[in-house]
Amino acid sequence: MNAQSISRDVALRIGLAARVLPGVDARQLLEVLKERLGFPLTEDRLTKMTVTDLKTGLASLDGEEDSEDTGINMEYLKLAVRFLWGEEGIEPDLPEIQAYQDGDMPGSIRVAIGSNGADDIDGHYGSCPRFLVYQVSPEEIRLVDIRSTVGADQAEDKNAFRAELIGDCHVMYVQSIGGPAAAKVVRAGIYPMKLPEGGKAPEVLAKLQTVMRGTPPPWLAKIIGIPAEKRTKFTAEA
Repeated sequence: MNAQSISRDVALRIGLAARVLPGVDARQLLEVLKERLGFPLTEDRLTKMTVTDLKTGLASLDGEEDSEDTGINMEYLKLAVRFLWGEEGIEPDLPEIQAYQDGDMPGSIRVAIGSNGADDIDGHYGSCPRFLVYQVSPEEIRLVDIRSTVGADQAEDKNAFRAELIGDCHVMYVQSIGGPAAAKVVRAGIYPMKLPEGGKAPEVLAKLQTVMRGTPPPWLAKIIGIPAEKRTKFTAEA
């Protein structure tokens, strides 16, 4: 984004809007806005952007000139337009954080969820605006933190920044992640899980609980703290 040709407020609006559009970065959104609204972009011009304009513009990024099929949830498109208009106090509905102290949930692990909104697992690792952080034991699931990825935009290595942001987690669920980014997550000691179809965090974590109570695979057994000899036994029985 050319900071010399647009104001700081316009750049902020575009950056905020891009963060709620899965798979769309600020540079791509800027191109759409220039095409639809003209240049230079101003606060006044951004208020002229409509959801239909945004849908059509994003679809054209994939070469579909006359299509409005972006594959992006309508609620995210509406939210992005509100950011472009400069509305304040906008934030998708997020689940409530629950109190937690170390030792509250014996035998638990910490899980990060890449999310674009609510408790959905619908985020790409490199672009999701937040990670929901859950503490998960065989008996209980507790949301203990919500971590914004806003600082990644200024980081020299955005993928490494995100891995460090959730460095206290054992497992991470995202809808998609590239190979190089996944390698950095693994090096940070986090086991990445990709769910292309997405899902709701409580439902996915409930399935994880079932595995924890039963015969966990070796990688999960190691995280839980099951001794190596017992992990070998589990593998033989599975």
